[in-house]
Amino acid sequence: MNGVVKMRALNQMQTAAVLGSGVMGAQIAAHLANSGLQVRLFDLCSESEGQPNALAEKALRGLAKLKPEALLDKMVLARIQAANYRDDLPQLRHCDLVIEAVSENPKIKKALYQQVAEQFNPEAIFASNTSGLSIERLAAALPISLRPHFCGIHFFNPPRYMHLVELIAHSGSDAEMLDFLEAFLTHRLGKGVIRARDTPAFIANRIGTFSIVSICHHAERFKLAPVEVDLLTGKLLGRPKSATYRTMDLVGLDILAAVVGSLRTRLTDDPWQQQFTLPSWIMDLLAKKALGQKSGAGVYKKVEGQIRVYQPDLGEYRVSAAKIAPDLGALFAIKDPQKRFEALLACDEPQAQFLRSLLADLFHYAAFHLEEIAHNAADLDLAMRWGFGWQQGPFELWQSLGWQLVSQWLQAEIEAGQTLSDAPLPDWVFQQSQIHGKLASWSACDGVFQPLAEHAVYQRQLFRPRPVGVLPSEKITVVEEGEGVRLWHSGDGLLVLGFESKLHTVDRAVLVGLLRAIALAEREFKALLIWQPHAPFCAGANLKLVLESVAAGQADQVETLVEQFQQVSLRLKYSTVPTVAAVQGLALGGGCELLLHCDRVVAAQESYIGLVETGVGLVPAGGGCKEMLWRALEGLPEGADPLLPVAGYFEQIAMAKVSASAQQARALGYLRPADPIVPHVDELLYVAKQQAKALAESNYLPPLPMKIPVLGRSGLATLKAKLFNLREGGFISPYDFTVAEGLARVLCGGDLEAGSRVNEGWVLALEREMFMALLRNKETQQRILHTLKTGKPLRN
Repeated sequence: MNGVVKMRALNQMQTAAVLGSGVMGAQIAAHLANSGLQVRLFDLCSESEGQPNALAEKALRGLAKLKPEALLDKMVLARIQAANYRDDLPQLRHCDLVIEAVSENPKIKKALYQQVAEQFNPEAIFASNTSGLSIERLAAALPISLRPHFCGIHFFNPPRYMHLVELIAHSGSDAEMLDFLEAFLTHRLGKGVIRARDTPAFIANRIGTFSIVSICHHAERFKLAPVEVDLLTGKLLGRPKSATYRTMDLVGLDILAAVVGSLRTRLTDDPWQQQFTLPSWIMDLLAKKALGQKSGAGVYKKVEGQIRVYQPDLGEYRVSAAKIAPDLGALFAIKDPQKRFEALLACDEPQAQFLRSLLADLFHYAAFHLEEIAHNAADLDLAMRWGFGWQQGPFELWQSLGWQLVSQWLQAEIEAGQTLSDAPLPDWVFQQSQIHGKLASWSACDGVFQPLAEHAVYQRQLFRPRPVGVLPSEKITVVEEGEGVRLWHSGDGLLVLGFESKLHTVDRAVLVGLLRAIALAEREFKALLIWQPHAPFCAGANLKLVLESVAAGQADQVETLVEQFQQVSLRLKYSTVPTVAAVQGLALGGGCELLLHCDRVVAAQESYIGLVETGVGLVPAGGGCKEMLWRALEGLPEGADPLLPVAGYFEQIAMAKVSASAQQARALGYLRPADPIVPHVDELLYVAKQQAKALAESNYLPPLPMKIPVLGRSGLATLKAKLFNLREGGFISPYDFTVAEGLARVLCGGDLEAGSRVNEGWVLALEREMFMALLRNKETQQRILHTLKTGKPLRN
């Protein structure tokens, strides 16, 4: 299928149906609706008189309340229509895509297929969201004419946020249909697609579930408490902070037990079959209906604000803590991965022995089953990164520790009976010096190194995700690196800038780098782009440095820094070349202010944008108040009351409101209607470059300086009256009142007559004055310190 034709055809996918309104079905429907599709959500016909769609409608009500939010915006819910199997099956004839998401029971699925098959549009794609049942066997339950359009599409929970989707074919799946689906899932839904082989639990759940049961086994072997296991198997190991037992609670102990039991039954030829079991104390918790977070208790339980952990030896919950053994902590400070691993092998601490054991079993299992479950090592590693949140997949980690070193150690462990199985390692393990080369990754099933799958949709991913060791295809020239920013280009006349600071916060070096970059772009390039290779876009100003400067009696240096930030904002806005920001993840405080001054913002769907300075007792002072004031008044119809839009933005900034998606950021005014929103984060830079080129090639001129009509004293009096009522009613603290009053003063233009027109410099001076006045207050300093320590705001 021609790549251009295929990309156009993606927009023709307009209507979908989801069969089954359970947890996964409802959230899949939500994400399809997020992507612009009209969706029909089916479930059984309710016996309630006059309410045949009651089950599906209940699921829709649940979506509106779900945390984390399944919907990009609550307005999206209008795209989903409740339906039932008794009355509404003819609606399937109008659907381009039908996804089955009913219970993981082959009999139930096959019975449903017989019921709905005759209703399908002949061109429709039909897919099962099974998490591990055989697609070949499910396809056999369909009429022969429908089988070419059938496959497995395995979303991970929650579908909006988890990047991985496994695409599974059966022997009769149409190749063109699979290519189309890969493009649709990638471009429209923003997913990372891995084509898995049709084996039990596919790739991610197979490896991930084995990792969990292996960890549980070795925790009992080394007598490690759950809290200690989670300390060792979370961020220390490059995995999510929920680690093992907290993850089990989030998933649900009952669901995990069902998955483990199913694999134990189905993996009859797996040498590790008998290891697919959970500890007896987990089964005891299940018997007590302690299912995890959804039941209020699992391995962890919250009692009167305290987190308690189940103690298997005592059979009760207790407050518990754990520490990393000093010797182990010291070796994890070693930066070189191979030297760190060598130190781990030499460490005798039980915690070190535990880590060695679970790594040995993980590497052993992944190598033994690679040929069976994945087309190549890249697919397996990316599946674990995207589906389980691991920083590195098993083979990436193995290679980083030294492929041959680990291979020899692992072989010795197997021969010594220290692993959960004595199954031999495949011969290819010893025939390779690495599994990921510069251009390709090893395929055990084909016996060759394979490049990443080729598809037209990936042409939009300039830095397509790839395993560690595989080089990116985009060739770049680095102009500058290490002085606060990194500047580079790829020969297209566009200068790209990224921050080198932690969490991409703004400090003096970043500001100076931005000024250099703007000047360079004006001299030698067509446009300037601000893009970070990974989230966040910018977590705001470096508050730690701000607080340290004030504590050292150097508040004047902070004021100079604020002036410099304002200078950068104006340079971005009035540069003689277009400025485009590509945002993903957090863009808070100063990060948001940078976006507000760019000619265009291209936002990933998962962008969380907001002016949050009031949360630490400050006001935005990088031009954020000025820009939001202008956006409140810009385009206001003649004769309209300016107080309403200004008051709306005042409340928004005073509450430090952050968007829960790029769509919400547009509704909040942080993004303009012309700012594109991109579902797939890896297409962000491509779209940003297209926007920059379009601006540069259309006779770009910077905007004219603004004259802003302000609300003045009368507007300030109105806002202060509202604040007074909130304070007297106990809704805000006295210091909240002080901060909000300062914000109101800035947004109203200070002590002027209503309707007075001021330039940008006037509002910037007010921002700066109020920022510094608040910063000198001990209450603001306490708020900053508390946020730096806890990550949470302080109400003082």
